[in-house]
Amino acid sequence: MNHHTMSAAERRSVASLATLYAFRMLGLFMLLPVLSLYAGEYNHSTPMLVGLALGIYGLGQAALQVPLGMLSDRIGRKPVIISGLLLFAAGGIVAASADNIIAVIVGRLLQGTGAIASTLTALLADLTREQHRTKAMAAIGMSIGVSFAVAMVLGPLVAAAVGVSGLFLLTSLLAVIGVFITLWLVPTPDIGGIDANNQSLQGLLGRCLRDSNLMRLNLGIFSLHAVLMAIFVAVPSLLEDQGLLRADHWKMYLPVMLVAFIGMVPLIIYAEKYNGMKRVFLSAISAIIVVLFAATWFAQDYWYLVLMITVFFVAFNLLEASLPSLVSKTVYPGGKGTAMGVYSTFQFFGAFCGGALGGGLFGRWGVSALFVGAAIFAGIWLLVAWGMTVPAKSENLVLSWQFGVWDAARLRREVLELPGTFDITVLESEQLAYLRVSPNFDPATLPDGIRLSS
Repeated sequence: MNHHTMSAAERRSVASLATLYAFRMLGLFMLLPVLSLYAGEYNHSTPMLVGLALGIYGLGQAALQVPLGMLSDRIGRKPVIISGLLLFAAGGIVAASADNIIAVIVGRLLQGTGAIASTLTALLADLTREQHRTKAMAAIGMSIGVSFAVAMVLGPLVAAAVGVSGLFLLTSLLAVIGVFITLWLVPTPDIGGIDANNQSLQGLLGRCLRDSNLMRLNLGIFSLHAVLMAIFVAVPSLLEDQGLLRADHWKMYLPVMLVAFIGMVPLIIYAEKYNGMKRVFLSAISAIIVVLFAATWFAQDYWYLVLMITVFFVAFNLLEASLPSLVSKTVYPGGKGTAMGVYSTFQFFGAFCGGALGGGLFGRWGVSALFVGAAIFAGIWLLVAWGMTVPAKSENLVLSWQFGVWDAARLRREVLELPGTFDITVLESEQLAYLRVSPNFDPATLPDGIRLSS
């Protein structure tokens, strides 16, 4: 097996998880261009409450990402994922029956209790080798971006045809489809780490919170999603003010997202191939700051709005792909689920804060205050990220063995006793294992009957 290309099992894993992400995020993104435009149809609607309705989903997510991520380290990823999708579907049904903005907020909060992002990201890390993880995360980022573009088409059209209630019901249907994808398409890994079984859940969490490098990344995803949610309190209305009909917003979003994909790819290649991750990372944050500050003067110009959204999503896609990859490379052995739980908590709490604060700024002081606030938020992030340390590369080996000789439990136990091994992911049905090792690991120490795949 070529270590420089993804294995067939890795490609299958990434494709199935990207599909699951796409269905899940499609339901969320369809609401972004709709709620702020159609909020007047709900009783008691105000800009602040609309922002809260957009962001409250993140509060439910933030409250449960850590416990569910930790739980997935113990009972497995799939049970947590399926339960979360069903909760999301239930929340959509509650919001679909709402006739006032408060009831919508309650339904969105219930949707947020389906907190599976950390478990999904941890599962992707389980199923891919470290050297391919950024590419795998980029594939997820692209699936999210495609979902965003498709949502910009479907959201206004569905809302026009069946109302926002019908749109909420569609999000529930997409969540149910996600359950079937999880059961039938996503592989089930058998995972082991050096010390996960020897640490308390509190120890895993405390270790994560004390790691300054992990906390920089956590604060990064908090800021990224706060800015995203804040600007989408205003952007749909600005586009409408410039004469773009609600049903035609997709005509702008679709080409913008295509350009954003194309713009992200060479940056990812440069960061990975030439060890330029920190430079690219900081440059992307800086680009967001510049376009947001400039928007305080030029937000009323249609073509500047198009430019701002394009630059924002080039940077957003890059950072969205890079941040979880950096977390998975930084985290200690055996704690991916816990670390991804903390990471996703910051992500969704950022969405909550961005929606609430963005709605407050927009409602009280107008669009310029909103963009200035978002730019300042991103500026603080840049200062925090300036001292980031890109994790040193570790080697990942692909192991194979003769059918019937080794089972997953014995393989984990004996291989992880070897000097220089960190963690291992076993795909027993594929007769493959991905072993993360230090640079000085000696493959000759592998037990008889286990060999390197080439």
